[in-house]
Amino acid sequence: MRRFHWMMLFTAFFLLIGCTSQQEEDSPASGQTTPEEENTNDNEEVSETEPPDAVLQKFDTGEEVAQLKNALNTIGYDLEGSENFDEALTWALTDFQLQSDDLLASGIYDEATSEEVLALFEDGDTIEPGEGLAMPPEEAEKTEAGTDIVGNPYDELALVNKDFALPGDYTPEDLMVPDVPFPFTEDLPKKYMRENAAHALEELFAAAEDEGLELFAQSGYRSFDRQEDVFAANAAENGEDHANTYSARPGESEHQTGLAMDVTSAEVNLELEEAFGDTEEGQWLAENAPEYGFIIRFPEGDEDITGYQYEPWHIRYVGEQTAKYITEQDITLEEYYEEQTE
Repeated sequence: MRRFHWMMLFTAFFLLIGCTSQQEEDSPASGQTTPEEENTNDNEEVSETEPPDAVLQKFDTGEEVAQLKNALNTIGYDLEGSENFDEALTWALTDFQLQSDDLLASGIYDEATSEEVLALFEDGDTIEPGEGLAMPPEEAEKTEAGTDIVGNPYDELALVNKDFALPGDYTPEDLMVPDVPFPFTEDLPKKYMRENAAHALEELFAAAEDEGLELFAQSGYRSFDRQEDVFAANAAENGEDHANTYSARPGESEHQTGLAMDVTSAEVNLELEEAFGDTEEGQWLAENAPEYGFIIRFPEGDEDITGYQYEPWHIRYVGEQTAKYITEQDITLEEYYEEQTE
């Protein structure tokens, strides 16, 4: 009986050692993770690539820009993982927006775009890059005059001037007539603006009215063909060089973007002339336009930079962030671009 008792004790002892050894083999070593913990870490890494909850635009920098690029790469794009909101990211967002039935093509990461990117991301779906807007070529195409053609005409911050022209076949897809006073009643193309700019113009004019001022919208969108006719007529009358100081060559006019509007008042007989800048309406416009996303595109004294004469009536929509910065710094859109791309 004693022998049997001791044998039972030895058997239980060895069984206990075996179980302990097996538990040690099954347990992760220091610094290691279990499969469950690895899955948790993977989920944390994925969450870092989710689209950021922010409004971002060209030339912005920071972690949220890199996060946006990672999210877009997850749904099919191949963007360099930097913290700079560059032309490639602007193109990708524009391409994504053009492939949607519900988004305005602007190249800006706004709330509506964020929601659609997030929905695609969470569903695990992908997009075919370039089906909305072809990737711009490495070397820009040129107009007959030798001006570089911009690769993304939908970009709300696109620089259009004597060095950068719009494609001849470009017509904005979101043109609408802003609900503001015009000095004519006909339904002409020059009544139209792109949707974001049109709504901003409505707010601008409403604010002027609240101050007892009356502004009139004189000329907005102008097609490539119409600009061709306008420039040819001015060149025939005054010579091409002189015409090019106040009238753009086709493709080089901001009016083709649908983001510009010429504004006037009764005090200058609804004309577009420099005297408008000295009127109460003109001075109010110059001071308050940035609050609604507009800049005086061709300021006085900057003719050598912009290439055009002073036009206090010509406002260009660039969004509130950019408009306020340009105005506060007392610079032109050309100088803004130069500053941001140094």
